[in-house]
Amino acid sequence: MHVRALSLRDFRSWEAAELEFSPGRTVFLGSNGNGKTNLIEAIGYLSTLGSHRVAADAPLIRIGAQKARIGATVVNTGRELRVDMELNQGQANRAQINRSPVRRPREILGILQTVLFAPEDLSLVRGDPGERRRFLDELATARLPRLAGVRADYDKVLRQRSALLKTAGRNARSGSRGFRAGSESGSELSTLDVWDGHLAGHGAVLLAQRLRLVHELYPHLAQAYSGIAPESRPATIAYRSASLPPELLDPARSPQPEDESELEAILLRELAAARPKELERGVCLVGPHRDDLELMLGSAPAKGFASHGESWSFALALRLGAFELLRSAGTDPVLILDDVFAELDRRRRTALAAVAAGAEQVLITAAVPEDVPAELEAAPLRVETTGEADHRASRIVESASM
Repeated sequence: MHVRALSLRDFRSWEAAELEFSPGRTVFLGSNGNGKTNLIEAIGYLSTLGSHRVAADAPLIRIGAQKARIGATVVNTGRELRVDMELNQGQANRAQINRSPVRRPREILGILQTVLFAPEDLSLVRGDPGERRRFLDELATARLPRLAGVRADYDKVLRQRSALLKTAGRNARSGSRGFRAGSESGSELSTLDVWDGHLAGHGAVLLAQRLRLVHELYPHLAQAYSGIAPESRPATIAYRSASLPPELLDPARSPQPEDESELEAILLRELAAARPKELERGVCLVGPHRDDLELMLGSAPAKGFASHGESWSFALALRLGAFELLRSAGTDPVLILDDVFAELDRRRRTALAAVAAGAEQVLITAAVPEDVPAELEAAPLRVETTGEADHRASRIVESASM
C-alpha cells in the first residue's frame, strides 16, 4: 500500500498543495513551524479520522477559512482509490470515495492504513489510560473498519446514560415525584435498564476486539522491544478491566466465538451491581471506557518505573508491533515517522531504520538531513513558509540534498 498523490486546501499552514509520491522513502525537511508535520498529519487523518496532535478538528482548518480539504490517491495491490475529506467549521464533515459522497466519513476507514510514530507517543507509556485505549481502538479499527460504528454507538450510549444517571441521582436525593429510591418502578430506572442493554451490547463487541488485539499484538510487541533494548527487562502487555474475570484478561488466551455473548452478560451483571454507586456519583463506572492497557517491564509497570530510554523503547515497540501485525494480513501499511530519529539513540535509530528499509512506503519528517539514517536513502523535499504571522503559508520549495 502507498499514497501516490496528496492534495490539501486550507489545512493547517497549507493554503494549497498538490504532491505526488512513489513507493519507498520520502523525507520532508524543514525547521520547526514550517509545516512539514502538517503534511503527514493530513495523511494520518485520512487513515484514522483523527489527528495525532490535537483532539478536535477545528485547529486543522487554516485560520480565516471555513473548511479544509484533504485528498489522497491510495494504491493497494495495484488498485487505486481516491479518498477525500472536507472538514467544516460548525458543521458535519463530509467524505468522498472516488469523487462520490458517502453517508458518513467513517466509511473511508480501511482504504488507507498507516502506522505513525511521533514524539507524542511517549504518552502511550507515561500518559493517562485514554491514550492507550485510543491506541487499541485505532489499531483495532484499522483491522476491522466496521468497529468505527460500534465505537460511535458506544460513545453515544455512554453520553446518554451518563446524563440520565445525573438526573436520576439528583431526583433520588431530592425525593422527586415519580422516583422512589431503591425501587424499580421509577421512570428513570426503567430507562436506565434500556441503556444498560445498549451499553452492554456495544461494549461487548468493543471489548472482544480489544482482547483479540492484545492477544495478537503481544508477541509482536515482545519481539520488537527485545530487538530495540536487548539489555532491558522483557516487555509485556495485558488488558486491564475491573469488570472482567482474570481468565478473560490473560493475553495468552485465544479468543473464542462465544466471547461477545459472555462479555455482554458480564457487563449487564456488573452494571446492575454498580447502579447504586453510579446513581450516587452520577457517572458510569462500568464499561470499556474505564479500562486500560497495562505495559510491563519485567514485574514492574512501565509507567512510573521505566527510564526515559525504556519509555521511548516501549512506545517505539508498540508502533513497530502494530506495523508488523497489520503487515501480517498481507499488506504493508504506510509507515509515518514524525521527527523521531533525532530523539533516539543509535541503537533505536538502527532498529527503526531496519523496519523502515523494508516497508513499501515510509514518510519521514526531519529538521536536518543528518537526522535521517543514511541507509534509508530517502527522497528529500524541503518545506518552508512565506508570509507574516497568521497568514504564513507552507510550500515545497525544492528538492533537498541528503
